[in-house]
Amino acid sequence: MRSEGISYGEGYSRFLQDKMRQLEETNLLLRDRLEKIEQESRYYQEMQVRYEREIKRLRSELEKLRTPPMLVGTVVNVIDGKRLVVRSSTGPQYVVTYTRQYVEPSALVPGARVALNQESLAVVSVLPSARDPSVCGMEVIESPDVDYSMIGGLAEQIEEIREVVELPLTAPERFERVGVEPPRGVLLIGPPGTGKTLLAKAVAKRTSATFIRVVGSELVQKYIGEGARMVRELFAMAKEKAPSILFIDEIDAIATRRMDDGSSGEREVQRTLMQLLAEIDGFDPRGNVRIIGATNRPDILDPALLRPGRFDRIIEIPIPDKEARAEIFRIHTARLKLKRDVDLAKLAELTENATGADIKAIVTEAGMLTVKANKRAVGMEEFEHAIKKVMANGHRDYLMSLKDMSAMFR
Repeated sequence: MRSEGISYGEGYSRFLQDKMRQLEETNLLLRDRLEKIEQESRYYQEMQVRYEREIKRLRSELEKLRTPPMLVGTVVNVIDGKRLVVRSSTGPQYVVTYTRQYVEPSALVPGARVALNQESLAVVSVLPSARDPSVCGMEVIESPDVDYSMIGGLAEQIEEIREVVELPLTAPERFERVGVEPPRGVLLIGPPGTGKTLLAKAVAKRTSATFIRVVGSELVQKYIGEGARMVRELFAMAKEKAPSILFIDEIDAIATRRMDDGSSGEREVQRTLMQLLAEIDGFDPRGNVRIIGATNRPDILDPALLRPGRFDRIIEIPIPDKEARAEIFRIHTARLKLKRDVDLAKLAELTENATGADIKAIVTEAGMLTVKANKRAVGMEEFEHAIKKVMANGHRDYLMSLKDMSAMFR
């Protein structure tokens, strides 16, 4: 009996152990399945959020596509806190309303561009001023790497341009104290290569003003009114970024003397010139905007451009004399390794009627000859060869004919 009891108890214990083992295995399987279900649940929740965002974005784009197009208008006059007069891009003027919730009243000034609802013509938003990218590209971001010390033989001209352009920008209180209005513009005249553009760059270097450079030919456009529009935008940008210096190089491209019998292209250039004259003269003060023009053909400029009130000061940049040429040689040879036989005074004698650009070309050519011969320093022989090569150009007669350019204005 006892042996049978023991065997029965052991069998029951084994049965319980097997059951416990089965339950544990089942529990583990259920836990694994639960973890998988939770992972799948988290994945589907993330996908749901992602799809909801995508649906929201698509609905937003669909609403934008369903929104009717808006008209572009220009504010003519502000009547009161709720109404204003707007000229539509199609031509007619309207009295429209606006809501302070969407539009800042201080931004609604005459001349501002606004977007109008196509149905109610209510002002929806204020648009940024449209400006030609080519006009924006005329602003010189980096200051030119030119200083007055790099310009030789033009001490008198440097003093004049400092009085007219630099001093009103750096010390305006002097003019306010005396009660005198500084000159509006200065015109630099002289043969090619005498340093007109160099002077303008030096002024930009010495002042903290915005430097805007434009070549006259860039204002000559194909379609009617485009050149005048660019001139307006150019002066508007100069006024916005004041204090600023507006440098118009080769101004004779758009400022030639007006003739009666001209082609359609010449008439368009004349329209651009008339816009330029109006902007320079201007009914409204331009603020701290100084204008510098440069040309090597003052004889063909329109007289209206040269009258007082536009270009008040005309500065002649002459061909350098012997002393000036020697000074220019010293400036351009400052970084060169020179032999002892190099005589800058003699080089100045050998380069009669040479401009500053010619002298720079001579120094560069002499250095190239030295490199070519694999020498350690530039000698007088290289300079003499360089002078013969550079001065053999055919524009010497032209320079001689323009040597005394001041006679053109007598």
